Amino acid sequence: MALIVKKFGGTSVGTTDRIQAVADKLAAAHSSGEQQVIVVSAMSGETNRLLSMAGEMMPKRADPRELDVLLSTGEQVTIALLCMALIERGVSARSYTGGQVRILTDNSYNKARILDIDVSAISADVENNTVAVVAGFQGVDAERNITTLGRGGSDTSAVALAAALKADECQIFTDVDGVYTTDPRVEPRARRLERITFEEMLEMASLGSKVLQIRAVEFAGKYNVPLRVLSTFEPGSGTLITYDDEDSTMEQALVSGIAFSRDEAQVTVSSIADRPGTAYSILGPISEMNVEVDMIVQNAAEDGSTDFTFTVPRQDFARVMEFLESQKVTMGAREVSGDDKIVKLSIVGVGMRSHAGIASRMFKALGDSGINLRLITTSEIKISVVIDEKYLELGVRSLHEEFELDSDPA
Repeated sequence: MALIVKKFGGTSVGTTDRIQAVADKLAAAHSSGEQQVIVVSAMSGETNRLLSMAGEMMPKRADPRELDVLLSTGEQVTIALLCMALIERGVSARSYTGGQVRILTDNSYNKARILDIDVSAISADVENNTVAVVAGFQGVDAERNITTLGRGGSDTSAVALAAALKADECQIFTDVDGVYTTDPRVEPRARRLERITFEEMLEMASLGSKVLQIRAVEFAGKYNVPLRVLSTFEPGSGTLITYDDEDSTMEQALVSGIAFSRDEAQVTVSSIADRPGTAYSILGPISEMNVEVDMIVQNAAEDGSTDFTFTVPRQDFARVMEFLESQKVTMGAREVSGDDKIVKLSIVGVGMRSHAGIASRMFKALGDSGINLRLITTSEIKISVVIDEKYLELGVRSLHEEFELDSDPA
């Protein structure tokens, strides 16, 4: 009998009625003989409520250790309520906090990483036909301090448990019924994908798709855990995320999806001396400010100067600009300019590896729509461009039509 790890997010367990509905679903699967281990998030809104209370106690910055102790209580409520609902339905169930399972993490409070998991107790439950319900998002370090994994960490908890248990599949139940070719709110003709590779999902997650936490996808790919995204509220097969194989590559769609990120800003340092170390002199201090730099373009001129352009998260734009303005004279730059009304638009697909001309088709489609490209970067399975924010929806729809993503490639 298949062993399935199932994760239910905050909206799925957002009220006691929804917890009852999840219990009905699990009880039905249990009666059919399916072996299940369940991972749950805190009820929707609960983590924000706890953060708000922490802010009242320590307005500047909450103590990291105590914040993790506080935040971990949200999932503890959910595991107990779900077990109660299952027991009421005649299903043997047992709840576990991250510490009780011993999900061992490093000691980076608020953003810990999983090091090891002791699944002996959960394995015994599975053998005894008991449903183990585990609190996601949390663990303990070597000193038994409570730690949390960061926003969306329950996805990572579920995948890590599936890997440790050698589960047949890890299913992520959420408020969407799978992974789409793009955001249906931007392109109504977006199509749900039956299957997507880890590589493609990793790119889409890193480029702005919010369906799965990027660390969960990385973990699943590393340990080859088949990952499926399903809706809690609608029946369906969802989207399976797995490794591609050579036999299916021949039929793989050229482009599987379109991702975009509105959280972008562009910065340009003009007419700075073009010499070794120039890039570091700009990006080194910005990195020390804990600002992530994404797309980078350097244009050298004949007079020995260069224009250096890069993108940063929009929330960091103001302080990056302030820092560069203060260092303009020291750097010998003529001007520092920027724009926080841009977006990053990307096409993703493993089919790009074996087909030429994908980039030219992308650029032509956007050009025909009157959209100017500010920056361009490429990888083996991704092409990203920076465009003006006002053209986002037009760009998505143009590319969706160009690559016929509303049609099933089969």
